Amino acid sequence: MRNAIAMMAVLIAAGFAGCASFARAEDQAPVAAPPPAMTYSDETPAYRFYPGDEIEIAVFSAPELTRTVTVGPDGRVALPLLGAVRAADLSADELHDSLVALYAAHLRMPELTVTPRSYGSRQIFVGGEVARPGIYEMPANIDAFQAVALAGGFLPSARRADVLVLSRASGQSSVAEIDLSPRAMRQGFPNAQPLQRYDVVFVPRSRISQVNLFMQQYVREALPVQFSFYYDLAGDRNN
Repeated sequence: MRNAIAMMAVLIAAGFAGCASFARAEDQAPVAAPPPAMTYSDETPAYRFYPGDEIEIAVFSAPELTRTVTVGPDGRVALPLLGAVRAADLSADELHDSLVALYAAHLRMPELTVTPRSYGSRQIFVGGEVARPGIYEMPANIDAFQAVALAGGFLPSARRADVLVLSRASGQSSVAEIDLSPRAMRQGFPNAQPLQRYDVVFVPRSRISQVNLFMQQYVREALPVQFSFYYDLAGDRNN
């Protein structure tokens, strides 16, 4: 009995020593630095107008035509001489060029500027294997990882290396696969890009290899009405 107790004491002491060594190893292990703040460059896509945005259109060659207008739910603005003109999905430079061409039919040498004055609500949808799927207001320019954080973080079943982002930032629908795994976090999420209004961030349970399957199952069938409607019909807004 005495030998058994002595052996037990030796084992317990060895266990504590092992725990201490492990703790020291943990203390000495390199700690991954947090991902850097999002940076911007000349390659960052230009902002595109959406319904609810307020725009000042100053016509220098005809000051009486200067207006501050709001992009309507149909994506258009109402302007004197021109009537309803599409502004949604256009950058400030693109809208400028469009208005110069339209006013050329009424003015000899139209000179104007297009200046954003205020921005409407900026919503994104976060779905899939996250704690609180739903529609969220972007407090600032954020990336997919920060959007998942708004939605309460990943579920244990999430496939973090294959997060999908559905976007129309370039005027056409596109799907990008983003790696949000711990390994990518240690690298600062090298392929993360700022989200745009109405982007969809979807965290799958397993790898999705076909974009058409994703569109069918997770966009048209799973998204709220306003988001699926936007992506189904946005291509028709060029007219």
